[in-house]
Amino acid sequence: MDITICIVDDNKDIRSALEQIILMSEGYRLIGSVGSAAEAMDQIPKLKPDIVLMDINLGEGENGIDCVRQLKSEYKDILFMMCTVYEDDEKIFEALSAGANGYILKKTAPHKLLEAIRELQDGGAPMSSQIARKVVAAFQQKQKNPTEVPESSTLNVLSNREKEILELLAKGMLYKEIAASLFISQETVRKHVYHIYEKLHVNNRVEAINKFFGR
Repeated sequence: MDITICIVDDNKDIRSALEQIILMSEGYRLIGSVGSAAEAMDQIPKLKPDIVLMDINLGEGENGIDCVRQLKSEYKDILFMMCTVYEDDEKIFEALSAGANGYILKKTAPHKLLEAIRELQDGGAPMSSQIARKVVAAFQQKQKNPTEVPESSTLNVLSNREKEILELLAKGMLYKEIAASLFISQETVRKHVYHIYEKLHVNNRVEAINKFFGR
């Protein structure tokens, strides 16, 4: 099945370029393209795409991170990938905390963008290499200067199977790889991951790993 995609970007030229990348690529289907936060809040719940490519700065004070925060709380199955020019730490972690599942830069080559969309759909958490390095560096710094100790209740809230899946997620495995490893279906993996996020009160893989393992 094609991966259904909605684009949210206030820059008409960039939005058009992203549209063309999706429209010209087999296995991907564009079902929506909007230029404002208001349109995104109205259209995305109706369209229910698999993945939303979300810009951060939507003009006139509108913010794509706020859109993700509001939409993700109600539509947990929709995956949000920030597609932006911002590389600063504050924007990255604000987006991830809001529920973004991936974070890539607009200068990413078209074939890399498509690979990232496919990886996200398969259970990955794609990030441009520059962004990934910042995330890793931040986690390493936090490990050197821990400020929180994980509560025992956090350790006990997950079932053994959920802990097993979260450990595999922490190793960077995709849903299909976890499914093959545990001899279960990808859909079963998705349901387990959904329950993990619910129990840990998080929105994405990075937050789940960070909270559960006390990083």
